[in-house]
Amino acid sequence: MKKSVWAPTVLMCLATISLQTIAGDVYSLRGSKELNTNSDIPKMKKWQPDRDPITRDYLQQPPLIPHKTEGYAINLRNNKCLNCHSWSNYKESGATKISLTHFKNRAGNELSNVAPRRYFCTQCHVPQVSAKPIVKNTFRPLHSLVTE
Repeated sequence: MKKSVWAPTVLMCLATISLQTIAGDVYSLRGSKELNTNSDIPKMKKWQPDRDPITRDYLQQPPLIPHKTEGYAINLRNNKCLNCHSWSNYKESGATKISLTHFKNRAGNELSNVAPRRYFCTQCHVPQVSAKPIVKNTFRPLHSLVTE
């Protein structure tokens, strides 16, 4: 018995066309610029002024940085964040201390120093600038779950 290849091919084509229709007008963050042309130089944003800790919007959200970090060195030899946020300095500086989770390696073993995978703070924690959202965001936190 011969199997027809046409039915699956037609269905695949229809699915592709319908997905393209659903996507509608999708625009690049580059705007209408072609990929082989240079994009515009982005405008520099202003850092938000230093302030109290920023409320988290969901469970397990890494805290946002409520101050400038311009010029902070975070490399293999130096981590400026630890000057204020380490367990030995947080009280004197008035900063939030590093979470205990930052002292565990991938296997869950507790370390005496910040774990290498948690050392580069700005992988998860980000400072805030005066920028408009790139895309519309309708996210609303579920306040009953948000904890500080």
